[in-house]
Amino acid sequence: MNTDPDGGWSLVVPLKPLARAKSRLAAAAGARLRPRLALAFAQDTVAAALECPRVRDVAVVTDDQEAAAVLAALGARIVPDSPAAGLNAALAHGARTLREERARARVAALNADLPALRPAELARVLQEAGKFPRTFLADAAEIGTTFLSAGPGVELSPAFGGASRRRHLSSGAVEIRLAGVDSVRRDVDTGEDLAAALALGVGPRTAAHWDHAAG
Repeated sequence: MNTDPDGGWSLVVPLKPLARAKSRLAAAAGARLRPRLALAFAQDTVAAALECPRVRDVAVVTDDQEAAAVLAALGARIVPDSPAAGLNAALAHGARTLREERARARVAALNADLPALRPAELARVLQEAGKFPRTFLADAAEIGTTFLSAGPGVELSPAFGGASRRRHLSSGAVEIRLAGVDSVRRDVDTGEDLAAALALGVGPRTAAHWDHAAG
């Protein structure tokens, strides 16, 4: 339940079609499990985000019908990826869609592959983000980005992909440097990333799929 005195944050979560998602994980998970894990990651991410007291709503930008149905059942709003022009176009589209209904919305982009996400840690990140017009959080490798925020009246201007930490810094976004928010930084692209997320403690959908595969 949203208990943020300022009305809460609207999060935008992008998700590729499952058939193409998490391709780098195939070596560790196998071709059949990979799309199942991609969906499980998104489910655990969205569920944890919706439990965060500073989150008003979560919009998932996707054209995958299976994922859309499952994530809508969790309480997410589904926004079709009408630009169909890649990750950053999808995020910008999601932010615009949210602000068409709430022009002064505080919006943040959040990766869909954070299966260890903790609502309390996300709340700390959002609290810090609220102090600045635009902020970001680097991934665990200190190369990419897992979170990007924009306050009221500020464009999100996402520059995700590859060495996005450097691009977001160059764009003027303030880097959030908080200890103890590892679950918000631990995205999963490879088998090594998944092992690190499992060590942190993943959500129930990811755990169930991985335990089944391991068993």
